[in-house]
Amino acid sequence: MNARARLRALLAVQVVSRTGNVVTTVAVPFAVLARGGSATDVGIAAFAATVPIVLGGPFGGALVERVGFVRSSVASDLVSGATLLAMPVLAWTVGLPFWALLSLVFVSGLFDLPGESARRVLLPGLARSAGVPLERAVGHFEASQRLSVLIGAPLGGVLVAAAGPMAALVCTAVAFGTAALLAAVLVRPAGDGATAVSADAAPTNGYWRDIAEGFRFCVRDPFFRLVIALVLITNLLDAARSTTLLPLYAADTLGGAQALGFVTGTFGGAAFLGSVAFGYVAHRVPRRITFVVCFVLAGGPSLLVPALGLGLPWMLAASAVSGLAAGSLNPILGAVELERIPEHMRARVFGLLGAGSWAGIPLGGLLAGFAAEGVGVQATFGAVVVLYTVVTLAPLTGGAWRLMERPAPERAPVERVTT
Repeated sequence: MNARARLRALLAVQVVSRTGNVVTTVAVPFAVLARGGSATDVGIAAFAATVPIVLGGPFGGALVERVGFVRSSVASDLVSGATLLAMPVLAWTVGLPFWALLSLVFVSGLFDLPGESARRVLLPGLARSAGVPLERAVGHFEASQRLSVLIGAPLGGVLVAAAGPMAALVCTAVAFGTAALLAAVLVRPAGDGATAVSADAAPTNGYWRDIAEGFRFCVRDPFFRLVIALVLITNLLDAARSTTLLPLYAADTLGGAQALGFVTGTFGGAAFLGSVAFGYVAHRVPRRITFVVCFVLAGGPSLLVPALGLGLPWMLAASAVSGLAAGSLNPILGAVELERIPEHMRARVFGLLGAGSWAGIPLGGLLAGFAAEGVGVQATFGAVVVLYTVVTLAPLTGGAWRLMERPAPERAPVERVTT
């Protein structure tokens, strides 16, 4: 296949794999409840699904570089599919104790971030070969993740309602198997023949040395230190909003779960459109100012409306604005990361950055629950919108944030002509 076809194949693998992840997040809680589990058990299962992402990032990235990027993508999806398929097989045969379910959920999530990091490393080479600007390719890659949420969330709900959570997990396992097959057959690194094969694995200095090198890079790079801190805090606040505060507000003010679905779907659909559209203009706009404006809009309206106690029409409009703005954030960050990270260590650094950004998510919903219980849902939304806005304005302070701007093109030296 030509370079553009291989790029499209990579995006298709990302959509199918991430759709499997989204369906899993819908099916697993209902699998816990179906076996008589409590709300606490559901929370424990959610924690078991989140923690391996934080662990798999730093430890899996260096492994990806040793195994190879295409092979790592294939292996990641195969492991996820096998562990999820084991749940219904055990439940329908010898039984599925809670500890076994937690173990399988943990192993399934452990390889998700390394697999995605491998696909992300393949992206710039394929984009370059296809003649696609880096920002556009990253925008399409991020849009594929948004699309997987749009497909996976309603699909998971329909499968669970129609066939039950265990049957839904079988379908999820099939999706992961399909992603692995697509990657194995259609995805190749940039280049042909021996060049492509050799490019699929980077030379290493040893597993633990590679991890240490990636960690030192993240710690010493002034820009990435700021990025990890910013995204960790905003992801914690986003988790507080989406997992705890918004469901509580929907139950109290918006009219229940159906309204919550409309709000979430509006945000997801707008974010998908924003990612696709921004990919076509990203290489023409200044990065830092655009990033700040969009980051403030990504949180501000959708947090301010519930803080003021407004109804569903206002929430839908705010979610559309916030979703469109949110669609531009990851394309900007993704392009900067690919420009600043040395090619030979991209997988391990992506893993470390992903783990850092996810570290606050398990705490977000928990802290929001305590705050809502203590001061009320609207007051908690008010505190979150203030904190979110202050934090997302940080890049305007300058300093290392200026490194976000795209590097100036090198100019050829002008030869002085003498007569």
